[in-house]
Amino acid sequence: MYNLISKTITLDDGRSIIIETGKLAKQADGSAVVRMGKTILLATVVAAKEVKEETDFMPLSVEYKEKFAAMGRFPGGFLKRESKPSDYETLVSRLVDRALRPLFPDNFHAETFVTINLLSADKDIMPDALAGLAASAALSVSDVPFNGPISEVRVGRVNGKLIINPTFSQMKDSDIDIMVGATYENILMVEGEMHEISEEEMLEAIKFAHEEIKKHCLAQKEFTILASKTQKREYCHETNDEELRKRLKDELYDKVYQIAKSFLPKQQRTEAFNKIKEDFILSIPEEEREEKKLMVERYYHEVEKEAMRNMILNEGIRLDGRKTNEIRPIWCEIDCLPSTHGSSIFTRGETQALATVTLGTKLDEKVIDDVMIQGTEKFVLHYNFPPFATGEAKPSRGLSRREIGHGNLAHRALKNMIPEGQDNPYAIRVVSDILESNGSSSMATVCAGTLALMDAGIKIKKPVSGIAMGLITENGSGSGKYAILSDILGDEDHLGDMDFKVAGTKDGITATQMDIKVDGLPYEVMAKALQQAKEGRMYILSKMLEVISEPRPELKPHAPRIVQLIINRDSIGAVIGPGGKIIQEIQRVTGSTIVIEEVDNHGIVDVFADDKESIEKAIKWIKGIVAVPEEGEVYRGKVKSITSFGAFVEILPGKEGLLHISELDWSRVNNVQDIIKEGDEIDVKLIEIDKKTNKLKLSRKALLPRPPKKSQ
Repeated sequence: MYNLISKTITLDDGRSIIIETGKLAKQADGSAVVRMGKTILLATVVAAKEVKEETDFMPLSVEYKEKFAAMGRFPGGFLKRESKPSDYETLVSRLVDRALRPLFPDNFHAETFVTINLLSADKDIMPDALAGLAASAALSVSDVPFNGPISEVRVGRVNGKLIINPTFSQMKDSDIDIMVGATYENILMVEGEMHEISEEEMLEAIKFAHEEIKKHCLAQKEFTILASKTQKREYCHETNDEELRKRLKDELYDKVYQIAKSFLPKQQRTEAFNKIKEDFILSIPEEEREEKKLMVERYYHEVEKEAMRNMILNEGIRLDGRKTNEIRPIWCEIDCLPSTHGSSIFTRGETQALATVTLGTKLDEKVIDDVMIQGTEKFVLHYNFPPFATGEAKPSRGLSRREIGHGNLAHRALKNMIPEGQDNPYAIRVVSDILESNGSSSMATVCAGTLALMDAGIKIKKPVSGIAMGLITENGSGSGKYAILSDILGDEDHLGDMDFKVAGTKDGITATQMDIKVDGLPYEVMAKALQQAKEGRMYILSKMLEVISEPRPELKPHAPRIVQLIINRDSIGAVIGPGGKIIQEIQRVTGSTIVIEEVDNHGIVDVFADDKESIEKAIKWIKGIVAVPEEGEVYRGKVKSITSFGAFVEILPGKEGLLHISELDWSRVNNVQDIIKEGDEIDVKLIEIDKKTNKLKLSRKALLPRPPKKSQ
């Protein structure tokens, strides 16, 4: 038996979201079911009762999983079961994680696992917009300490009208796609892509989302009361020594401040900070040293954070000596890798990205086989962040969530600028390898990717640049003194109150990602940050355009070419041939790659090869196959077979006609082989197409001069 508790949230358009608890997964610390239409999500949370030794952070794990059964589908692959998370599942997990993580108490260090399972799916409802709500609802009915509730919603805009949690079909016509996570009071997280919208339009969309989220938060508070889960567990995960904290601050603050103000490069600054800390640890009596080491680490971080923030707020100086709105030195280079189809290096301060472009055919497109989404993707971007980029001595162990997330952001920034249809027949892969990192390598990827695409000769609609913005506030609150930082360093991100990445063209924003750590950030501050970001983006873009102002007029000489033909739908089968025999022969003989697809009742034929000769040979062959014979036209044909009554001549690929013995010559012919032989190439005229049988009648003599009539 069970005691079902539920709460309904009604959207402005009449749709409803139902949150439930008490029926499923009752042994978890908290569980909640979220329903919208036929979509059902189950979220659970479990937190360890004991803390592992020497844990001084929040070990939170968020997993979003989609079950193929939710859509009545079998998983792909040999095993036919769900395996490692897809990129989409990883991205949704990150969205939820980024909204939840800041709201756990700073002194709570128990391992906490939040799992969200998609159990049933409605084909027109986007479940990722419900995942944050489900996770928060599960936490709300648990005893795990959490300063929520929160919710996340998607905002779209169709025909100028903003929509909360639009459907899949609505998103096809939307020029905005952003996810917003927030508490009742504050915005926590924003991520999405746009079709070159203004800063004002983006701010309007965020406000619109927050008003809806407030309703979700109120509903969850009532939900918690109904479930009688207002009491949270007691815990003690930190041991503190206030005397040690005071001593450390008194002795080290000025030293840390001076190091911060010395404008050292990242590595040297880190070493200097570490030496101050290590010297202090050595000053502690040996018998107490091990016991107090974790406390020193924690207290020192507080001092470092306070010193840096005060220096910025009081003196307007940053760790590298820049003003708050100043961009680090930039240098760019294109065509740096001679064998690639396009390449670039983008360096901004101590952040450096090496980007390459590879062109391929439709066969190279990324295949998507997720639970909700199937199809192919023509443009992909991959982001790699090796340990050496930050000087770390450790091995690379596969792809991290961070790499997937940063790559996705850069991909969203660029994808709407990639030409479509006949303007771009290529599959395109951009790879960004981060060679150095000290702040916003994802935005460096956007810039490097733009340069590499232009170097490759891809006719992108407009170049895109990106920048990461930061925020320092007084006492970590949204009121009082603050400083907005352009082009932030890694330390400014780590020790600051906001990480706000904005990418766009000269005409508007194409992608954004924002994480806010401060309570009660006013919209006026957010608007100012957006305006300062625009100024920074334009400056960075101007530096990029000094290197290459527009895409190259031609592809690189060694880049493969694609020529696209449009043929009649009824001719597709003739080009392919029985069992693919014809198309395989064309590819074998010409050395080309041919891809055919049906679009809008037409056949689109892509011919792909490394040299012009192969392409021309294949195109001629295909044109011959699809060509329609016309009466009165002269053709160069090949004699395929000879009979007693004439010969069969192939005038077009796969199209033969009868050259009757009477049409060989004006004079009488007794033996066909006296005139022509099998394999000969001859000129013939198509004199008739039989209307009933479509058989072709050919003539050789019609092309020969008629002999004069014999005189009587």
